[in-house]
Amino acid sequence: MTKTKKPQLYGSTLEGLRAICEQLDLPRFAHKQIAKWLYTRFVTDIDAMTDLSKVARERLKEQCDLGLSAPLKVSTSSDGTKKYLFATSEDEYIESALIPDGERMTLCVSSQAGCRMGCKFCATGRMGLRHSLSSTEIINQIISIPERDKLTNLVFMGMGEPLDNIDNLMLTLDILTSEWGMAWSPTRITVSTSGVAKTLPRLLDESKVHLAVSLHNPFPDERKEIMPIENAYPIWDVCDILRRYDFTHQRRVSFEYIVLEGMNCSPRHIKELLRLLDGIKCRINLIRFHKIPDSPFFSPPLEKIIEFRDTLTKRGIQTTLRASRGEDIEAACGLLSTAEKR
Repeated sequence: MTKTKKPQLYGSTLEGLRAICEQLDLPRFAHKQIAKWLYTRFVTDIDAMTDLSKVARERLKEQCDLGLSAPLKVSTSSDGTKKYLFATSEDEYIESALIPDGERMTLCVSSQAGCRMGCKFCATGRMGLRHSLSSTEIINQIISIPERDKLTNLVFMGMGEPLDNIDNLMLTLDILTSEWGMAWSPTRITVSTSGVAKTLPRLLDESKVHLAVSLHNPFPDERKEIMPIENAYPIWDVCDILRRYDFTHQRRVSFEYIVLEGMNCSPRHIKELLRLLDGIKCRINLIRFHKIPDSPFFSPPLEKIIEFRDTLTKRGIQTTLRASRGEDIEAACGLLSTAEKR
């Protein structure tokens, strides 16, 4: 994506477009016309905005950029998963993963280049945080891929911690779910977090999207060893926040749980999970650990993971085992790391 100081149209909310139009002295209601061209018709050329005058289009071309950037590379897995590589405005790279599954087509979107959370089981965390993505760079991942019109679901589970980039996340969700924007139902969108309690209430108060919390261990001391965020935002505090919200109707909360051999799948972990999640209407998604270089962790045998799942379900917590997708192209959970940059 080319560096520029010009305002970028994609990634702007209706209010943002209004401000741009006022600055350029464009006609009243021009911001609504532009929003329709961007988020309904997905225009790739300002000259195509034919209900704007030629003068208005010339001003937009002179003073603004659309902000679109095509993927630099696409990798395709044997299971049909695709991984798209994008350049960012700060000479970094990000990746997003497209996961087809029957009639569903889910895009796993990145919110940052790298990540500062430092989770020990995640390749992205090894990069450290390079920079947070603008709303333009986030929405570009959705709009600029060939499968855009076939997408059924979005998950903010790619590179980065979405709640560590809360302002641009909320701008993007506004564009995705507003009638003037892409008019997606919030029930088609899930935002994942490792538990940034400081900004979690804002997400829950200002949106109706689903939530996924990266849990991985219910014991604070043990969780701290693999997820440093536990030092700043204890998981028990995060769960206390969640108990204040209603997850019994359209909105859903789930807990992501990478199963690690000898570390988090014993009977005592089951007992503590039941205690931690008491009073929260939720489900647990078990995830097989995907090996990253020089990692001391291993995934248990499948039979052990299934036993863990079935025991939790019998104890009253709906628990599922997520299928691994795209592992052969490093697109599976925890593997996004822009090896292209390295």
